[in-house]
Amino acid sequence: MTPAPITLRGGGLNLAADRWGSREDPPVVFLHGAGQSRRAWDEAARAVVAAGWQAVTVDHRGHGDSDWPEESDYDWDHFADDVDAIIDGFDVAPVVVGASLGGMSALLAQARTDTPRFRALVLVDVTPRMELRGVQRIVGFMSAHPDGFDTLDQAAAVIAEFTGRPRPDSNEGLRQVLRHGDDGRWRWHWDLRFLDGRADEIMDAERNTARTEAIRRRLLEGAGRIRVPTLVVRGAQSDLVSIEAAQEFVDVVPGSRFVDVADAGHMVAGDQNDRFTAAVLGFLDDLDQSAAPSRDQTA
Repeated sequence: MTPAPITLRGGGLNLAADRWGSREDPPVVFLHGAGQSRRAWDEAARAVVAAGWQAVTVDHRGHGDSDWPEESDYDWDHFADDVDAIIDGFDVAPVVVGASLGGMSALLAQARTDTPRFRALVLVDVTPRMELRGVQRIVGFMSAHPDGFDTLDQAAAVIAEFTGRPRPDSNEGLRQVLRHGDDGRWRWHWDLRFLDGRADEIMDAERNTARTEAIRRRLLEGAGRIRVPTLVVRGAQSDLVSIEAAQEFVDVVPGSRFVDVADAGHMVAGDQNDRFTAAVLGFLDDLDQSAAPSRDQTA
């Protein structure tokens, strides 16, 4: 199955996306994590389409093929602006699946209003309360190679060491997250300015406290305004979201639930895609496809 490349208008930027399946089917929007691209969702999108849904996978601003802003406009609110714009582009409220940064952006968009923004929500290893040590590990990796890599083999070795997963037989998949520069080096396919004002603060626990608490309150506010079916998919080995944090979320959001994906860390879909997809499909099966709310019903 080959998706149709499309362009969505975010909060002032063009966002690259793929549409999988028929636009007549109810939509599921996939939002990836920081440092990833929409290609992280390819297998999940195929499975969702086979189950009778339309899948739309989106590159965040500054990631993949989406626009990189002239200024370093990577404040959390700008990502929420993009989510609002994406959602408003559909005739019916979509199901949103958000991993890490994608899930945070969705929660921040919901925090702005008591009106339901989604038909349903799936949060992939993200909750309002996250473990600082896990965040530091990820940000440390993201900021460790600003000048890129000499070869794809070198990049593959670094990524395998970080993820703890065996190297794949082919490096071709790395072309989804790396771009080949005119100087011959391979660099991340996302804007390093995304880390400006974040990396040093996150790595310094004392400086991190006030800002972390502020964003946690906003994420918790978004969670408290959710009135639609919600699922948290947690990696059982995640060092970012604890079982206690997932349960705390379930206590705040009526009718929500969480599942642990065995043998998966923070990169749940990458670690155990089949198990992750099965959890999402089971959640979608519980939704009544004949009762998708119209834009008028959710306004």
